[in-house]
Amino acid sequence: MIAHLTRFVFAVTMLSLVGCQSTTGKTAGQTIDDATITASVQSKLSSDRLSNFSRIDVDTERGVVTLNGVVTSTEQKMRVAELTRGVTGVRTVNNNLQIQPQPQ
Repeated sequence: MIAHLTRFVFAVTMLSLVGCQSTTGKTAGQTIDDATITASVQSKLSSDRLSNFSRIDVDTERGVVTLNGVVTSTEQKMRVAELTRGVTGVRTVNNNLQIQPQPQ
């Protein structure tokens, strides 16, 4: 009885994982890896002492990180890309950040 239940739970789990892969094109492992990378990048940007980068959107797809948002200088844009590249698992960075200087 327990063996049958174990097999059933295993089969349902495997079908769920295959189902997830077929709808997104990614395996469950890839989805978890991308979520981990996104969280690590967001944490690194939020904790940067030089600037507050908490308003930057971070999306990850198979290790490719896309950054969207607004910064106030070219230096900040480069700093965000540098911090992002330093996160384990990041293969490429698409830096779509826009530069909008603060009004004086």
